[in-house]
Amino acid sequence: MPVEIRVPSVGESVSEATVLRWLKQVGEPVAAGEDVVELETDKANTAVSAESAGVLERILRQEGETVGINDVLGLLGEGAPASNGKSAPVRPETAAKGSTEPQAGAQHAKSTPLAARVAADAGVDLSHVSGTGSGGRIVSADVKTAAQAQASQLEPGTPTLAPAQKAAEKTASPAAIQSLQSSTSGSRAEDRIPMTRMRRVIAERLKEAQNTAAMLTTFNEVDLTAVQDLRKRRNEQFEKRNGVKLGFMSFFTKASIGALKAFPYINAEIQGAEIVLKRYYDIGIAVGSPEGLVVPVVRDADRKSFADIEKEIKSLAERAREKKLAVAELMGGTFTITNGGIFGSLMSTPILNYPQVGILGMHKIQDRAMVVNGQVEVRPMMYLALSYDHRIVDGSDAVRFLVRIKELVEDPESLLLEG
Repeated sequence: MPVEIRVPSVGESVSEATVLRWLKQVGEPVAAGEDVVELETDKANTAVSAESAGVLERILRQEGETVGINDVLGLLGEGAPASNGKSAPVRPETAAKGSTEPQAGAQHAKSTPLAARVAADAGVDLSHVSGTGSGGRIVSADVKTAAQAQASQLEPGTPTLAPAQKAAEKTASPAAIQSLQSSTSGSRAEDRIPMTRMRRVIAERLKEAQNTAAMLTTFNEVDLTAVQDLRKRRNEQFEKRNGVKLGFMSFFTKASIGALKAFPYINAEIQGAEIVLKRYYDIGIAVGSPEGLVVPVVRDADRKSFADIEKEIKSLAERAREKKLAVAELMGGTFTITNGGIFGSLMSTPILNYPQVGILGMHKIQDRAMVVNGQVEVRPMMYLALSYDHRIVDGSDAVRFLVRIKELVEDPESLLLEG
């Protein structure tokens, strides 16, 4: 009996996923525990592994399809691969109009998932498309060029008119047609790229935060002289002992925890008519990934040392870039820190990571002339921003919260007491 490959439960708030890519083809052997297919959820990508060894017998859900929890994705058999082709998967490119060549499924291995979806929509046979991507891989631009050529029966690369423009030609004057044709040549190309599931959910949740919370932002600035001096003196020894550099994020994480303890309503959320004050400190750290900004969580950050925090942030950031974060690592969180300064941002107003009621924005460190004890000195300064939900956080608490972070960072030894 074939073994069903099903969509696993990938988190309490996740009800569906998108088939991102099959890691095995029909007829290929699969070892027990080996990843067979990769799914994309609104939180992270996750791989589905085989429960037992066998041969991938059938693919039932194609790349790009939306699937629900426990849906059957494919079948794993014990026998040799079928040779009559009846169990072969219907790949997006072979399902396209006019695509009957048997080698089209093999060509898909050389194309990106996006290119395959674009080809299916446009009716382009990928076996006839030359790839310009890395290693000759077919990218979406290659498919669109081929689609234009196919529509006009011209060689790839020749500009063509869109259907709406062709329709306009039927009623337009010769002068207008000439103008229309000239306007479509040159550098007026467009790419239509489907939003990933993660990007769509990011957009929805950011808008939800704006629509639901009474969001307000307050600003301050912090002098990083003491932190920089401490890092300069201790970083080499710290890195040798712990295998990771002493960065700025651990200082701001510890300072945020100290401020949250002093102002607990910023470490809370609204549930119905109740305010839930959280006595634990799960700090979300915004990091960049190929799919956009994600916020993995450092659990119980108040119980972790500077080294533990730096190691965990480094690990989370690396796995985010490799799209290997587990869904559980992106769930929850009581407060978020985002550092736009690494991209050069001098000041911004971060959007709440709803349903959290507070987010700290760090920014670029910039040498500025400051008056210190009546003297003008050049100091490394950073603007800080705290966006908060004014429904439960009073403005005075928000201002004092940010001042407390400033005090702790400017006196880093005090962070040992706060930790």
